[in-house]
Amino acid sequence: MEPLTTLTSRTVVLPTENIDTDQIIPARFLSVTTRDGLGVHAFNDWRWAADGSPTDHLLNTPDAQASRILVGGHNFGCGSSREHAPWALSDYGFRVVISSEIADIFRSNAVKNGLLPIVIDPRAHRWLLDHPGAEVTVDLGARQIRLPGNGGTYDFEVDDFSRHCLMQGVDELGYLEQQSDAIAAFETRKEDSSSRIR
Repeated sequence: MEPLTTLTSRTVVLPTENIDTDQIIPARFLSVTTRDGLGVHAFNDWRWAADGSPTDHLLNTPDAQASRILVGGHNFGCGSSREHAPWALSDYGFRVVISSEIADIFRSNAVKNGLLPIVIDPRAHRWLLDHPGAEVTVDLGARQIRLPGNGGTYDFEVDDFSRHCLMQGVDELGYLEQQSDAIAAFETRKEDSSSRIR
């Protein structure tokens, strides 16, 4: 995963409330076990007609495809638990999802897969919904979002472990692999201690 520290990007705004994981990635695409290539199916039924031709949906525009920040309506990511949802959003190109409420299971899956879910103050969320395409800065180190002009600066919460992994660009397994020397040293001390007791 690519480290995420500070990100400045224009936003893509999908103001619909209760966007669920089946809208993010329909169930028929869940048979794959890799995230590569899922971005083309992100919001598939909004972006593609039944014959496979593209619709005029915002997500099919070059501006949206260049964005790294998605602003969703209230209660984003609700519905079934599927890692494919953050996989699809990440493969599309998003690194951050912002809403006034994000479903807990989606949030957990997102941070484990390099996507930062941010629950923001309702006033800031309203500002973002009213200013689609605004250039926003997300500072993960400071746990802040900076909105342009008179939009203001807002704090957000992310647990220390998830923040560390996102800033280092590692998942949970990668974090454990980083600790291999410390783990080996601990095992050696444990063996030495056991042999002395015998």
